[in-house]
Amino acid sequence: MEQEHSSRDPASASTARAAGREPAPRDAANLPAGLLAEAWARIRGRLRQDVGDAEYRSWLRQMTLAGVAGDVAVVLLPSRFLRDWVRSHYADRLRLLWQAEDIGVRRIEVRVAPEGQAEPAPPVNGAAAAPPQPLRVEIAEPAPASPALAGRLAPPRAAPEPAPGPGREGHEPSLDPRFTFESFVVGKPNEFAHAAARRVSERPASQGFNPLFLYGGVGLGKTHLMHAIAWAIREGHPDRTVAYMSAETFMYRFIAALRRQSTMEFKESLRSVDVLMIDDLQFLIGKDNTQEEFFHTFNALVDAGKQIVVSADKSPSDLSGLEDRLRTRLGCGMVADIHATTYELRVSILQAKAASLEAAVPPRVMEFLASKITGNVRELEGALNRLVAHANLFGRGISLDQTQEVLHDILRAHDRRVTIHEIQKKVADHYSIKMTDMASPRRARNVARPRQVAMYLAKHLTSRSLPEIGRHFGNRDHTTVMHAVSRITELMQADTAFAEDVDLLRKMLEV
Repeated sequence: MEQEHSSRDPASASTARAAGREPAPRDAANLPAGLLAEAWARIRGRLRQDVGDAEYRSWLRQMTLAGVAGDVAVVLLPSRFLRDWVRSHYADRLRLLWQAEDIGVRRIEVRVAPEGQAEPAPPVNGAAAAPPQPLRVEIAEPAPASPALAGRLAPPRAAPEPAPGPGREGHEPSLDPRFTFESFVVGKPNEFAHAAARRVSERPASQGFNPLFLYGGVGLGKTHLMHAIAWAIREGHPDRTVAYMSAETFMYRFIAALRRQSTMEFKESLRSVDVLMIDDLQFLIGKDNTQEEFFHTFNALVDAGKQIVVSADKSPSDLSGLEDRLRTRLGCGMVADIHATTYELRVSILQAKAASLEAAVPPRVMEFLASKITGNVRELEGALNRLVAHANLFGRGISLDQTQEVLHDILRAHDRRVTIHEIQKKVADHYSIKMTDMASPRRARNVARPRQVAMYLAKHLTSRSLPEIGRHFGNRDHTTVMHAVSRITELMQADTAFAEDVDLLRKMLEV
């Protein structure tokens, strides 16, 4: 049976510090281990969704929860390097996720696990697994026997607010210092959203820009722009109060207010701000009561001439599941979309990231990553982080071969399966011939050479056998395909311009 201690022995704590060990969190009143394990599993799952599988496996998979003492959650990692990396890059996000669980956690401590304790946590797959040892949390008041809301880990209590800064009245948004306008890479897909965000940061609540609605796919920069707006307003308008939170946090705070019977306090705290920023609004779909509260908050702020900034993964008209009155209000201001990144923008993002890491990354490696990882900017940056960290750990330079070795799992996931039909169409368009010429018996040079290029690319970009490739080119024999591959290889070695032409076609097909 475990014993609980209301205080620690100062002498033993001093001894631990003198020995270079960090003291363990204080023992606290027992919380059912299953509830805390479920909370930790949800937090890991949300973190995995935010950063992507590759980045999660590289940096966060080995996290374990030592426990929660008072308002501090203690997370363990097996090495100093991982501890420092997680502490500098993910501690704020972990704190926000804990606060969303509403158990009063105000701070995250990331430590190196004592030898033999840093066991990797089980994979998060929707079912919470019990931790390797009992986890306990300090409780200020006795928890109700039957919680009204599932997932609550602590009894109703008002979390202490940080001391308010000048002009902020206690609303201190948790902002990532990396996400500023200066660090945002602007390109064709995001230049309109960037310009709109800049305008709002310079002149909040200006006509035609309230609300500002940013939308786009995962990892394209919506959250970066929202943090940048908040930082710029804090700097340019220090008297303005800014409240930034995710839609999920908004919902949890509203539910907590209902539970504490303090909804008026909740309403007043939000309606007293000058700028309200809600990230990932799509989370409110299907949550009617929270939608209604947000609608009334929205109206009150806009009527009072206050700025609202919202982000989502779709435009207001496409957010089916939101009330019509809320959708129409969201679409009445400035709606700015962020398109999928282009190759040029991805290269620029990698260049900026490499500069911030002070890493020497060859241009060829950046171009390779930009052509392979085409969707999520977070995953693109995560891949570069992993590559640079690997090079630093082993004291090696970064090369294309090393990139393919270190990132083999990410690159395999992004390999696009090119079909022979796609190759034929792309080559036919490039050389201005008809698709039917690919299978025709014509042997004129202006037709035969593109046909040979298409066979060459089919051999190198698909897993089809030579006889299969031949069948797609008018039932030609496999020896014809072999001759085409050999001939194009010779021409590429002899003619640099021709080699560049074929290489361009290959890149166009691989992107």
